[in-house]
Amino acid sequence: MLLPKTLAKAAIKTSKAAVEAARLIRKIRPDVVVGIIGGGAIVGCLGAKMVNIPSLGIISTPADAKVCTKITSTVVLPESTIFHIDSKDKTIHKIYSPINPEIIVGDGDEALARMPPEFDVNRPTILFSSGSTLFEKMARGASKLAKTGINANILVIGAPLEDEYREYLKEDNIIYLGYIDWISDLYKIVDLAVLTDDGMMIHEAIASQLPIIVLLGTKYGRYHNLARVFDGAVLESELENIKELTESAFNNLDRLKENANKYSEDVLKASDKIACLICNRINKK
Repeated sequence: MLLPKTLAKAAIKTSKAAVEAARLIRKIRPDVVVGIIGGGAIVGCLGAKMVNIPSLGIISTPADAKVCTKITSTVVLPESTIFHIDSKDKTIHKIYSPINPEIIVGDGDEALARMPPEFDVNRPTILFSSGSTLFEKMARGASKLAKTGINANILVIGAPLEDEYREYLKEDNIIYLGYIDWISDLYKIVDLAVLTDDGMMIHEAIASQLPIIVLLGTKYGRYHNLARVFDGAVLESELENIKELTESAFNNLDRLKENANKYSEDVLKASDKIACLICNRINKK
């Protein structure tokens, strides 16, 4: 009985928020309203609908897909289940997650200059990252792979969600860099990226034509099936078989890079595509 009550409360809160959004939209009279992901998409697009202002929903969750696709034009990001559904609806636009195109113009020499002495330029380099925050399973994955004695530099980035996760990073061939703001440089010296099954870093790595392993279940068990989105460029691994998947990736690096290259240009153009859709919505006032 809790679930229906929770849904009812959420519906009431969303309705109230949409009314407040409509009041604000009516007051400032924007040319277009862009509702972004989850509640932000639903509230923004509903509010715009109430006052007859053009809107565009950028969606990635079951809830925003259910609502926004019925009331306005939408950009469907790869995390959404409807990204995989064939549709002839011209108001639904499947577009990769927008990234900064400058991500591909990093400087590998700058990254090498930041490496500690234990970094070996003659060894392949594997990056483990769950984003700006280091989740436990990603730290465990790096530790498990390091214990196999693999002949590679294992780089780990991100501020740990809990300080005790640092204990996993004390293996000899793990280089923990912490939180960094020079990821575009780092991508230039990475041979393989082990990432989470969600958008931004996978898109950045694809744009940089990097082979990718997705470590499943890293963030609260979420699964977005981005290996299907980037078919042939992304491998999926459980924690238990990270060694086998890493070996498979290294045995097929050229093929993985070639497949990533197929998607790279479209990923880099995603921001422009979304901007054009926003402008088109203004023109259809």
